Amino acid sequence: MSDLESVSVAVSPRDKFREYLSTQNKRLTRERDIVLEQVFSSHEHFDREELVSTLTARKDDRRVSRATVYRTLQELERSGLLRKVARANGRDVFEHDYGYPQHDHLICGDCGALIEFPAAEIAKVVSAVSATHGFRQSGHRLEVYGTCDDCCRPSRRRHPKLDMI
Repeated sequence: MSDLESVSVAVSPRDKFREYLSTQNKRLTRERDIVLEQVFSSHEHFDREELVSTLTARKDDRRVSRATVYRTLQELERSGLLRKVARANGRDVFEHDYGYPQHDHLICGDCGALIEFPAAEIAKVVSAVSATHGFRQSGHRLEVYGTCDDCCRPSRRRHPKLDMI
């Protein structure tokens, strides 16, 4: 879930993707556009199978094949519009950053929860370290792994032996 506010962008995701595809001698097909539209319909994290289920289960003319979803996700990732965040519950999880501020993630190893947080101080440290080493940074990604608050709480379930009384 995201508490991040979107930021204004000069070029729409569709135009940016179309521009990328043209550099690859490809075009924005109707099917690719449907995948793009679904991905950018919210800022929620998703995995491939969730997206495939959504787009292959449609009963209208906006149905897209599994193979097209997979190929389009690869193209969106290569274009810089989409990125893999982490492997939650054994699956790659994606999000789009285009139109959202720089942020990082806390990732629960128990339930797979992804918590986004703005990271201005971290960005300053990364910039300072990069400058010290003469490194020209193009961005950063921080993923902190651990256990979320909900999973740290003790179970409220009664002890099983008490159920036998």
